[in-house]
Amino acid sequence: MTSSLSARLTRKSQSNFYYAFLTLPEDRRRGIYALYSFCRAVDDCVDEEGGGGAAGLDRWGDELDRCYAGRAETELGRELAETVDRFPIPRAVLDDIVAGCRMDLTEHRYATWADLRLYCERVASAVGLASIEIFGYTSPRTREYAVELGLALQLTNILRDVAPDAARGRLYLPLEDLARFGVEEKELLTAGPGVPRRAEVGALLAFEADRARGHYATAAERLPAEDRRAMLAAEIMGSIYRAILEKLARRGYPIGGERVRVGRPRKAWIALRAAARVYGGA
Repeated sequence: MTSSLSARLTRKSQSNFYYAFLTLPEDRRRGIYALYSFCRAVDDCVDEEGGGGAAGLDRWGDELDRCYAGRAETELGRELAETVDRFPIPRAVLDDIVAGCRMDLTEHRYATWADLRLYCERVASAVGLASIEIFGYTSPRTREYAVELGLALQLTNILRDVAPDAARGRLYLPLEDLARFGVEEKELLTAGPGVPRRAEVGALLAFEADRARGHYATAAERLPAEDRRAMLAAEIMGSIYRAILEKLARRGYPIGGERVRVGRPRKAWIALRAAARVYGGA
């Protein structure tokens, strides 16, 4: 049987999410592949050369209209249309994802954590809110879990990608935090392997890591017992990203150089441990 476009795109990406998705039943896995590929497509509009920028996002907004009307025009749109027809994903959640990517076209600095949190909620928590509709859940509190886990994952990404984001002219650490630790923007924008940096920069990054840990902890608190098994894929994602965060911490929060990753054997071990925790009730 020929695999769908979204399945091929997800496999090709070798995303950390891909390994979590393998735990899902086939119908839910098809749905999450379509959602993930949609998220990648709108992200590419603002991150990739030739992605289309605002016009590309507008095209995806129009395709969302057609998806919810049952008349999508693109192959990926048709797969997403099948997903939103099968699972109750609110249109507003997908609109938030597009709005978050649109922020990357105009917002290259965030004055406060409240400002950055809005961005994170749109590009990450909204993805979580869409995902749990595919995973299936019973308690409304699971939506709080999705929001908190999304914040934790996005903060981890921000810490890992300071250098590539800087190359695009973007700085996702709140300026109020830089001021708190006495760090200048240029210290982050020009940092790299072999470039000396002051202790204040490390203290700033450790502070942001603690913020991420706080959201991982809150997510764990908000996940109702009755939905833990349904959220196995999300728990695996969270565990992999938490491992990335702690690897960053052990390395002293490097900026630039080889991207910090978790290898496949380690991901498999993390997935097994997450499954044991979820099914064992530990």
